[in-house]
Amino acid sequence: MARGPKIVISGGGTGGHIFPAVSIAKEIIKKYPDALIQFIGANGRMEMERIPEAGFPIHGINIAGFQRKSLFKNIGLPAKLISSLFAVFKFLKKTKPDAVIGTGGYVSGPSLFVAQLLGIPTMIQEQNSLAGWTNRILSRKAKIICVAYPKMERFFLEKKICLTGNPVRENIAKIESNGLHKHNSAKAKSLLGFNPELPLILVLGGSQGAKAINKSVQNNLKLWKNKKIQILWQCGAYYIDELKGEISNSKYLKIEPFIKNMDKAYVAADIVVSRAGAGTISEICCAGCAAILIPSPNVAEDHQTQNAKSLVDQKAAIFIDEKKSESDLGLIISELMINPDKLKYLRSNALNISKPNAAAEILNQLENHWLWKN
Repeated sequence: MARGPKIVISGGGTGGHIFPAVSIAKEIIKKYPDALIQFIGANGRMEMERIPEAGFPIHGINIAGFQRKSLFKNIGLPAKLISSLFAVFKFLKKTKPDAVIGTGGYVSGPSLFVAQLLGIPTMIQEQNSLAGWTNRILSRKAKIICVAYPKMERFFLEKKICLTGNPVRENIAKIESNGLHKHNSAKAKSLLGFNPELPLILVLGGSQGAKAINKSVQNNLKLWKNKKIQILWQCGAYYIDELKGEISNSKYLKIEPFIKNMDKAYVAADIVVSRAGAGTISEICCAGCAAILIPSPNVAEDHQTQNAKSLVDQKAAIFIDEKKSESDLGLIISELMINPDKLKYLRSNALNISKPNAAAEILNQLENHWLWKN
């Protein structure tokens, strides 16, 4: 009799690593209700809350990433790394999974490494257009690498690569197929408490918030108010108290630390201003949004800039360097708001490169490479 798979998924640190992991897990459970899905996360990171909220068990280990800005903070890193390897070893020996999937973040590296030592098949889900060194090294023994961008043979063996796209939250993946696209923008604005007749900017700084984007938006509030442009602003939990002390919500402006109804927010938005994290970009494309991307320069190997440029090359987004965001953002948005054809062109190109069925494609790859059915 066939049994469901036993899968361990490891990834976290930010929503960009967590949301794809949860999407993959839910896709497996949808097809195999008796599957056993367990997660490995880093203690103290957001996955330790978000994964249980999604209904999955998670095993926490003590691990941290290399701190490039403060070498002193790396003193305890070797001990944490060794401890994490032993913790993962113990967990995998106990659970005996059919496969281990890594979706990125500090915890993904030790989990995949130990799994490969134990002979457990591994899959890498590489979200960015510029692969990190950890995944490049681990890819040598991985069975397959699911990627979101073309031309990834620069980093991985071509025969192992499968272009699946990045899994996104199900309600966002289904925006287009459910007919919730831009013709419902006015309704979505009303549901979010905005005037359905006026344009709306959706501002996203990632799950942690983005100081540079917040500053750029703050400097343009008067300009946009005068033009009757509304703003839904996800500023990040770290910045909410500071901004609330300086700015009050109004009929034109709503500031939130984190937006839960992201499907409605994407449908309502005439323009999205965002960082260029891989997960957010994939959601923007699935939702068919016109986007202005302001990549963070403070991430490993500047991979957000590469993500953004990949979309720009496909004429699916506009790029602004963070150093120029305060001076350029207001002008670019003002120009776009009076150019509906340009907005329509960006939306169409974003939709054309979207991959809303990424989670299902990843499950197909799992099934093709590992026969866990008895």
